[in-house]
Amino acid sequence: MKEAALTVSIPENSSASSNKVPEVTLAFWVIKIAATTLGETGGDALSMTLNLGYALSTLVLFGIFVAVVWAQIVSRRFHPFLYWTVIVATTTVGTTMADFADRSLGVGYVGGSLILFAILMATLAIWKFAAGSLSVNHIVSPKAETFYWLTILFSNTLGTALGDFLADSGLGYQGAAVVFAGLLALIAAAYFRTRISHTLLFWMAFILTRPLGATVGDMLTKPHADGGLDLGRITSSAVIAVFIIGCIALTSQAVGGHPGTGEKT
Repeated sequence: MKEAALTVSIPENSSASSNKVPEVTLAFWVIKIAATTLGETGGDALSMTLNLGYALSTLVLFGIFVAVVWAQIVSRRFHPFLYWTVIVATTTVGTTMADFADRSLGVGYVGGSLILFAILMATLAIWKFAAGSLSVNHIVSPKAETFYWLTILFSNTLGTALGDFLADSGLGYQGAAVVFAGLLALIAAAYFRTRISHTLLFWMAFILTRPLGATVGDMLTKPHADGGLDLGRITSSAVIAVFIIGCIALTSQAVGGHPGTGEKT
């Protein structure tokens, strides 16, 4: 399938030049999945390999997230590397936040997933009330960007908890990865074959890429006895980071819009 087939078109009268998000193409989803995988390996490297623990790692990574998202919001135009840096920041802090809730607070995977789902739904409800729309086709104002990044942060955190829950339910990392990949394939089919809201499908896909990346990251770094490949977390993170940088540099990262053109969702 050609990448152009997945490009979201922008109406001629739209102000695409002032938008702060990239076009949603095949490259977007490849980089997004790689970023979520890096979030898992990077977050675990800080909390486990470097022994900082979930709480301290969350504080460190949340500080980084605040710094880069502030730079993104105050920026006057779209910067591909800055945008994807914020995405990676949400996935790494999302990993340690979910692990802290699931393990340190003792609420478990189900409890953590339910809490994070409630927070995500509350964020979307407040966004809808404040802006009148959840469309992510044009992210141009500081208010829209703030809700956009909060939603991404909590969706990535929820995705981590969901990935851990399914992997530990008996499917293992490989089985869980297959399940999430299958669900994403169904969403892609719905995007092209049905009239379901593209905004809804976008957020569903965005959330599900996170547990896919989480299970792939665990599959790479967990011990053989746990069903992993036992690769080093730091080395794996470095390789994935280089892959992401290469993808951003070599693919079209044009400013554009996310699905939702003309929708009132």
